[in-house]
Amino acid sequence: MTQKQNTQTSAPDSDFDWSMDKEGFSTYSSDEREKFSNLYEKTLNTIVEREIVKGVVVGKTDKEVVLNIGFKSDGLIPLSEFRDISEVKLGMEVEVLIETTEDKNGQLVLSRKKAIGERAWENIVKAQENDEIVTGFVKSRTKGGLVVDVMGIDAFLPGSQIDTKPIRDYDIFVGQNMQFKVVKINHVFKNVVISHKVLIEEDLEAQKSDILSKLEKGQVLEGTVKNMTSFGVFIDLGGLDGLLHITDISWGRINHPEEVLKLDQKINVVVLDFDDEKKRISLGLKQLTAHPWDTLAETIKVGERVKGKIVTVADYGAFLEIAPGIEGLIHVSEMSWSQHLRNPQDFLKVGDEIEAVILTLDKDERKMSLGIKQLTPDPWGRIADKYAVGTKHKGVVRNLTNYGLFVELEAGVDGLVHVSDLSWTKKIKHPAEFVKKDQELDVVVLEVDTENRRLSLGHKQMDENPWDTFETIFTTGSIHPGTVLKIEDKSATIALQYGVEGYAPVKQLQKSDNTIAKEDENIDLVVTEFNKENRRIVLSHTALWKEAEKTKMAEAETARKNEEKKASKTAKKISSSNEKSTFAEIDALSELKSKMEGNTVAENNEGENQ
Repeated sequence: MTQKQNTQTSAPDSDFDWSMDKEGFSTYSSDEREKFSNLYEKTLNTIVEREIVKGVVVGKTDKEVVLNIGFKSDGLIPLSEFRDISEVKLGMEVEVLIETTEDKNGQLVLSRKKAIGERAWENIVKAQENDEIVTGFVKSRTKGGLVVDVMGIDAFLPGSQIDTKPIRDYDIFVGQNMQFKVVKINHVFKNVVISHKVLIEEDLEAQKSDILSKLEKGQVLEGTVKNMTSFGVFIDLGGLDGLLHITDISWGRINHPEEVLKLDQKINVVVLDFDDEKKRISLGLKQLTAHPWDTLAETIKVGERVKGKIVTVADYGAFLEIAPGIEGLIHVSEMSWSQHLRNPQDFLKVGDEIEAVILTLDKDERKMSLGIKQLTPDPWGRIADKYAVGTKHKGVVRNLTNYGLFVELEAGVDGLVHVSDLSWTKKIKHPAEFVKKDQELDVVVLEVDTENRRLSLGHKQMDENPWDTFETIFTTGSIHPGTVLKIEDKSATIALQYGVEGYAPVKQLQKSDNTIAKEDENIDLVVTEFNKENRRIVLSHTALWKEAEKTKMAEAETARKNEEKKASKTAKKISSSNEKSTFAEIDALSELKSKMEGNTVAENNEGENQ
């Protein structure tokens, strides 16, 4: 019953007259009410969330500011969003962002901070589109650059975009107001990248054009050393850089520009060349002074001795600087009387201070050739007396070739030992089989050619020719023990007594069992040929055992024949003996027969007698 009463009480009365006042009197007619309603609606603004509108300060508390934007209700903004304003006054007009038209409390929610941010973002985007210059406050340093407040938005200024020259200390810019250009915007993450360098470059471009329009070759300008590299120096000419190549810094040789110049040093330079299109300028420093060759002293002439420092060493020689900008070449052939100096770096190095003799001089071509070996006497001047034919000496093996080796007897004097003059007994194909480089070797002078600076030397001639003796030992047909050293296709090398080597055809190494003797095998051989002039001994093992077989067969044949002769003689003797025996027996038998016949007659006679 109670619920039904409440429901009826809360039900709206469609017959209620809303125009009645509290006393029950009607105030407006229907037409008047419609008229005033329309007028009221016109006084209200149509607003959209996230829109930026202007509002008027109509109230202020300790924590909030009341703002009227022409809506049916006023909005509240925290006082903290007005920190950039020293005093908030009633009637002040400001821009705000409509966050929501009605929150859970039915309140209009506004934000001045977000309005400033949105408006700043629009202005920054506009600045980039129109290539406008913006002003910002450098707030702090960060990794790789600076953080700059531009129109209320934090923008990033990379270190490479601060200036055209490298910046070593970023902190000096913190707290400064500077001008920039917006170079990059990320709309998704609301990131902004700015540059101060582009403004400088634009100014420099204008200055470059102005400087280039007034440039002339040979013109002397003042500049500042901006940067150094191994190949040269960049000079700041006041908005335009020029290159001073290392070869144009000094008439003398330098290894690095820092030997002569310093960073931030102000110097005068001369314009050597320039390119309007590429805006490149080549500068020179040494050209401001006369070339040293033009002021070369008269005392410098061929045959004179000069002192200097080695500045370059190459494969073909070394350059000696006798004065800044004046150099002479010492060719490798002029460094030593020795013919075996092949690498100048083995003889000289950069920085050596030495003395040399001027060999040639051409002031017009600015060329000079020098020599070092001329400081000592030419050893070939007394070669015929010191190294006469037949004299014995000790030298050092300096070089090996296919045909022989070169022995240095003293600096500048060497001779050739042909491979055939190394040993009396061994057949040497390459000198490396006999001797090593830098080894000492005893030699005999065989021939002297002073005009062509040539010596013919021999090593085997240190000893008498053993082949005179071998001729009496290794006679043809003589038998000697030997060792098979090496077997090749058709020939084998045999080591004989007294260090001599012989040769045997491979087929002559066949043994009696039809096998071929192997390397390192010891066998007996017979000399089949001896040639003293060519130092050649030909041997055979096969002939040896075949000859033995022939001898054995001959001996057997001889023995057989001797046996036959002996048997024949015995037969004859026996035959003769048999004949004598037969005749005697016949005589005896005859005598016996006679006796028997005599006895029979006697017996018969006796019988008859009886």
